Amino acid sequence: MFIATSASAAVKTETVEYKSADGTLMEGYVAYDDAIKSPRPGIIIVHDWMGLAQFDKDKAEQLARQGYVAFAADVYGKGVRPANVDEAKPLATKYKDDRSLLRSHIHAAYDTLVAMKQVNAKKMLVMGYCFGGTTALELARDGVPLVGTVTFHGGLSNPTPEDAKNIKGRILVLHGADDPFVPAPEVQAFKDEMKTASIDMKFIAYPGAVHAFTNPAAGNDNSKGAAYNTAADKASWTEFENFLKEVF
Repeated sequence: MFIATSASAAVKTETVEYKSADGTLMEGYVAYDDAIKSPRPGIIIVHDWMGLAQFDKDKAEQLARQGYVAFAADVYGKGVRPANVDEAKPLATKYKDDRSLLRSHIHAAYDTLVAMKQVNAKKMLVMGYCFGGTTALELARDGVPLVGTVTFHGGLSNPTPEDAKNIKGRILVLHGADDPFVPAPEVQAFKDEMKTASIDMKFIAYPGAVHAFTNPAAGNDNSKGAAYNTAADKASWTEFENFLKEVF
């Protein structure tokens, strides 16, 4: 069992360049406690549709202080960072419409993290936000040996539900009960997919929460469909930390 610590840590951070199978150059961000010498669990953090940002880096550093090696992945490629929603939408759609490409790009992040000497390759987990939740699930559906997959207000659609049989490890879905971007039929189809494949899945829906409920930058107007929710943010992170203790 891995025991995480919240003590003061000598957190080291690095920008990491790596390539996907199609040759796309990526630029991720890794954080870990340099004082820990033994291999420890690795956590991949997948960004939302705006691309790798400070939010993801902050999460990586937070998890590093708890003793994990956390890698904020880059799905889009080095330097590809949407400036606004109008730029983000077609970019995210490109990957959601081509799940093979999406899997290839997130698989490159997995390969990069698992190869790091600080990481215990048998204890790998992926987590993602919004678009990153969709991406995390695709890595799991690709049969990668993970102990867990976690989504925060992630998209749950899947054009190939039969691939759920490939999932290794447990699934935790942290969902906004009022999220208009992940409608009830999509939620039900996902639950059916997990049940059919006999996946160990826990689904938690937070009342009053919409899309992006963990991101303070989303504002507080639920009518826009995406808004920060303090209670859901804190409750979901606690659920996530408990999940880490269980799977690691």
